[in-house]
Amino acid sequence: MRRPVAVRVVGPMQWIVYPALIAIAATIVLQTPVELFGLHLPEPVIPMVLAFAWPLIRPSVLAPIVLAALGLLLDVLTYGPLGLWGLTFLVVYSVVLASRSFLAGQDTAVLFVWYAACCALAFILAYVAMAFIAGTPASLIAVFLQVLPTLLLFPFAHRLIERFEDGDVRFR
Repeated sequence: MRRPVAVRVVGPMQWIVYPALIAIAATIVLQTPVELFGLHLPEPVIPMVLAFAWPLIRPSVLAPIVLAALGLLLDVLTYGPLGLWGLTFLVVYSVVLASRSFLAGQDTAVLFVWYAACCALAFILAYVAMAFIAGTPASLIAVFLQVLPTLLLFPFAHRLIERFEDGDVRFR
């Protein structure tokens, strides 16, 4: 006699809305002007985790819309040109979506290399756009101090991928 198998269907609330709300809260907290012992809080680009993980979890129409909104929020919080981070997140989303068949089921080291490459692509794109808009390039040290904490967020992207990758077999 066969026993019933519980099928876990994951909806957009679990893999899009809740992580987006967590990213918004963490971004707002880390954008507060707090200084301890002469050091400021790190300023990672937290939605980069979502831009990398969401296309690997499941292709969606809602995810790019939420990424564009998160980018606009980040632009407002950092006093940047509107659309810069939204465009950057959409570029990362499309690169990962295009390579989804290769990345699905890969080892953690391979995923980290791709995450680092996507972060590099995003920051180069943002750096060039800001240099063009401002007429002068930003400090490479400041960019590195934003890239490093963003790279350190990879375990969160990996956890998100591992948690929801097999949540709904309709998209395999």
